[in-house]
Amino acid sequence: MHTLIIIAGILGGIGTPELILIALVVLLLFGGSKIPELMKGVGKGVRGFKEGLKGIDDDINESGKKEPDKNTQKANDPGKDNTPAG
Repeated sequence: MHTLIIIAGILGGIGTPELILIALVVLLLFGGSKIPELMKGVGKGVRGFKEGLKGIDDDINESGKKEPDKNTQKANDPGKDNTPAG
């Protein structure tokens, strides 16, 4: 039922009578025994989506923390002469 309230908040134009009507239609279409299975599937999908977002955030954070190559640091050192010997 919380999912319907969240959806109603997003859509904005749906009030309590409409939510009750939608809940009754879902109950008639799927039956009382199927609704827990449906909600379980929705919960797994949302959990997977959140884990995917967390994985993307972790990848972004890791890429920002990586140290630059040591060769790059040496080449950019202003105190050293970087011209090739020869």
